[in-house]
Amino acid sequence: MPYKRLNDLPEPVQDHLPKHAQEIYKEAFNSAWDEYQDPDERRGDASREETAHKVAWSAVKEKYEKGDDGDWHSKS
Repeated sequence: MPYKRLNDLPEPVQDHLPKHAQEIYKEAFNSAWDEYQDPDERRGDASREETAHKVAWSAVKEKYEKGDDGDWHSKS
């Protein structure tokens, strides 16, 4: 279930991440979706989708941080 467009991303991602962070999320998710299709490549009993979401959030957290307002902002 890779994402083709930013509008396809989950609502919490669309609602709280700036556009650039959404692009990072989408690309990281899609890459992880391809990379972790084999269950032996995933940790524990995590699903392919769960693993891809974890990778995507990790990629976003490299450049963005969650603010007190609940939205994500570029790290200074």
